[in-house]
Formats: sequence, structure tokens, C-alpha cells
Amino acid sequence: MSALETVCRTADDRAVDTERLGHLHPDIVTALLDAGALRAWIAAEHGGQQRSLVDGLRLIEQVSEADGSAGWCTMIANCTALISFRLPAEWADKVFADPAACTGGFGMPAGTARVVDGGLEVTGRWAWGSGTDHCTWIGGGVRVVDDDGEPAAASDGARTPFVLFDLDDVELLDTWHVSGLKGTASTDYRVERAFVPEGRWVQLVGTEPRIDAPLGRYPFFCALAAGVAAVTIGLAERAVTELVAIGEKRSAGSSKTLAERAPVQADLAMARAGIGQARSYLHETAERLWDAVSAAGPVDDDARVELRMAATAAARRCVEAVDLCFHAAGGTAVYETSPLQRVFRDAHVAASHGMIAARTMEPLGRYSFGLPTSTVQF
Repeated sequence: MSALETVCRTADDRAVDTERLGHLHPDIVTALLDAGALRAWIAAEHGGQQRSLVDGLRLIEQVSEADGSAGWCTMIANCTALISFRLPAEWADKVFADPAACTGGFGMPAGTARVVDGGLEVTGRWAWGSGTDHCTWIGGGVRVVDDDGEPAAASDGARTPFVLFDLDDVELLDTWHVSGLKGTASTDYRVERAFVPEGRWVQLVGTEPRIDAPLGRYPFFCALAAGVAAVTIGLAERAVTELVAIGEKRSAGSSKTLAERAPVQADLAMARAGIGQARSYLHETAERLWDAVSAAGPVDDDARVELRMAATAAARRCVEAVDLCFHAAGGTAVYETSPLQRVFRDAHVAASHGMIAARTMEPLGRYSFGLPTSTVQF
């Protein structure tokens, strides 16, 4: 059994325990670390695998098929690890050299930072702290302000950097009481006047990476959106597997098995087709953008818009596939003993993420009409 197969087997076996605990079961974390599954997108210069974007997406899909929470935490760790291409070398070594390194946090600037001697002083509260209970470093997006609260800049010119905190400075709050992805521990967290030493931050957009490589040049929000969509692909694949597994079931009063019923056959086919379309569009678009960044030329807005459309569309197709399988399964799917009910809940929570939520199509459509559109976060 390969290391990744061990991860998937462990994630599947411990999925119920993970939901009960509200965070990944320790066995899953150990398996992920042993397999290097959280190091796919860390720069090779700092001990990472520096795999291609699509290779990383396939990894996320596989783990998510085994368990949505494990796949989600795999996605968050790898997306956050992209900062390894931008952090100053001394900090990147300190953060990522440990084989057990795992980073996470919320990138949007929900906190504030003031310039002080030797670095920044940060206060703030962030939501969606996925995997923070097993992270070795937790970060948060901030706005740099002066003493009057007016916009300012850090010593390197960063105005909205993602900063990394010492774990002792972070208070994890008990807020993650949700319907799906329960095991991701995506709780709120906060810091109060935490000191962040000089250089232990990155500006996620608008700057060039320190390490000049395709993965480092890949637009951060495109990688994040694709990663979130990959979780939904894995979940949809699991939904199909679970529906097929109960094909011999007979509903009360029916002489036919589930597999023999024409509407169920059609639903299964539509679900599989939707997943295939989702994966093909996402991977093809991600590969084209990869080719563009590999050529070391500028990435135009058209390419980023296409990737973001592919990610949002993939998530939508996959949630539809999950819904088809869930409803086709009938009453069996509502019981806690059925993985389908967990997949159903996980998929709908995953699809609410801001990178792939339905509302993201509005600015993408606006851009497609040729109307003035801010593309900063594309």
C-alpha cells in the first residue's frame, strides 16, 4: 500500500471520529505528514515537493474522496504553503524545514498591524481557521495602519500582508458548530498585540515571488479557487461510489433493486458526467495557466478569469452530482451510518467558500461583457 493509499484508508476509517472530535483524528494527521501530503506545494528550496498545480489538485481530490474534512485540510495546508515562494529565505527555512510543518490561516485582511521596532504589532480576529489545531504556524491577513488608524505600509511596502504568528500568541475560539466539514476545525481565532518580526509576512498579490518558478508565479487566488473546487470533485466521486455500493437495495414496496430503477440509472449517469465535465474543465484550464506562468510571461486577466470560472463551475457541477446521488439513494442516505449524508453536508459547506461561491460568477460575467471590473482578487 502506498503512502497516499494509507492516508486515504486512514481518513476513511477515522471519518466518524473526526466529525465527533471536530478536528482531524490524530491518526489522519500522522498519515498526512508521513506521506508528505501537506508539502506538495512547498518550494523545493525549502524541502517541499514543488509539484505542479494539477498534480496537487489530484492529491486533494483523492484525499477528499476518502473524507471531506481530511481533503479540505490538505487543500488549506498546501495552498497556504505557496507562501514558501515569497517569504524571505531565512523565514521560509524556519517555517518549512520541519517535515511536520503545516501552515494555515485566513488570507483576507481582517486584522490590523502597526509598524513597530523590528516588525509589526498585530491585533485581530479571523474566521475560517481550517486546520489550525494541527498547524505549526498560523497566519492572518492584516491592514497596515498608522497610529491614527489610517492606511500605511510595512518596511517592505506591504499594505495588506499575510503575517505568521507564534502559536503562543493565537487564541483558538470555540465557534465551529456547523453542518458540514465538521472535522476541519475551521474555528475563529484571534491575537492581541502580537509581535511579528521583520519579514515574517508576504504580500499575496501584486508582488513577484522570491523564488522564480511556475508554482511560485501561479496566481495565488487561482490556486486557492482550484484547490477548493478539487475538494468538491473528490466528494462527488465518493457520492457516486456510495450510490453504486447500495445498488442492490430494494425500497419498500418495490420489486426492483435501486440499480434496476431507470430514474436512478439516469441520475447516476448524470452525476458521473457532471464530475467528468467539472474535472476536465478545471484541469484543462489550470494546465493552460500553468503553461503561461512556465513561459515566464505576464498572466493576463483573461487566463485568470477563465480559471476562476472553471473552479466555480466545477464546484456547482459536483454539488449537483452529490445531490443526485443523495436523493437517488432514498431514505438510506439520511442515516448517520451512511457516508452519503456526510458527503452531502460536506459538499454544500465546501461550495459556500468565497472562492467558488455562486456569487463569484457575477464579476466574472461582468468582465466577460467588457465592463469595468476589478481583477485584483482573480
